[in-house]
Amino acid sequence: RTALLGARSALDTAGARIAALTTQLEGAPGAAEVASALDALTILELRAREALNAYKQAASERDQAIQREGELSEELAAASTLLRETREPLIPLGAPSVDTSDLPAAWAALTAWAADSVSAAEADLESARRRAADAQAAADAAGTELLEAAAAGGVQAPTAADVPAAVAARLALAEERLTAIRSSLNRLATLHSERDDAFARRQVAAMLAEQLSAKKFQRWLAGAALDVLVEAASSSLVELSGGQFSLTHEKGEFYVIDHADAEAMRSVRTLSGGETFQASLALALALSAELSSMSSQAARLDSIFLDEGFGSLDPESLEVVATTLERLAQGDRLVGVVTHVAALAERIPTRFAVTRTSRTSTITRVG
Repeated sequence: RTALLGARSALDTAGARIAALTTQLEGAPGAAEVASALDALTILELRAREALNAYKQAASERDQAIQREGELSEELAAASTLLRETREPLIPLGAPSVDTSDLPAAWAALTAWAADSVSAAEADLESARRRAADAQAAADAAGTELLEAAAAGGVQAPTAADVPAAVAARLALAEERLTAIRSSLNRLATLHSERDDAFARRQVAAMLAEQLSAKKFQRWLAGAALDVLVEAASSSLVELSGGQFSLTHEKGEFYVIDHADAEAMRSVRTLSGGETFQASLALALALSAELSSMSSQAARLDSIFLDEGFGSLDPESLEVVATTLERLAQGDRLVGVVTHVAALAERIPTRFAVTRTSRTSTITRVG
């Protein structure tokens, strides 16, 4: 009976479970549809794993590409540095300027120049070798002539190298004769010295007479004054140009030495408008300083007013002029500028604006 009761309880429980499952499965898809969905889910899981693997592979390739890009950037920078380091020692030899933004073309240009230079050097070497051969032939001929000359003088020697020893032996024999005439030679030397001193004094007198003539003496004074003026102006130009230019002259022409271009010397006619202004201002300052130094009563140049027609300058030259004036005004020197150019006037901290009407003019302080 106990077993029967247990079986009934189990049967009731199973019935309740069946009823609950039947309720839950109402409206659910059939077994075939579920199997199809499971197959689709399996395929999606497979594709998801494949996509994840592809993503990981793409991420790895991306990291490798980033790393390679960095390596290539470092290699490019190293190549650019190597190009500059290779070219800089060759600049005094005439190496051409190159564009480092296009390294293959830059290397090609430098290599082509080097090949041309090597060809020229090889040609020079061949020419030197020919000259050396010619010199050796000339030396051999000179040796033969030396032997012949020694024989003509009564000195016998087997080779040209033996001639000095043979001559020394003959010289020893001649020393006795030299002693006999030495006193006469000393007297002759004294007479020659007196004659040379007299001749030198005569030359100095003639040169002074010529140089102190009115025309040449004035030219010499003008040249000396120009040397002093250019030296002083060069110091001012170095300061005004920020160390780029210094001034020199040659045969009546002014030149600048461009320290930013391998100390190249070029005519002042090649300067831009702003650079010409700097050179002219340097000469004006030097001239005023020299005039002031000529007299103890001369006034110092503590102020300067400029009206140079700044309106004719292009923007780049105008910027150079403005920077120059700012450098000139450093310290206790007063610099005044007369200008209609607004861009230049705005760079001046204290300005006096002049406005004009039909009847009068008004001056207004600005800044």
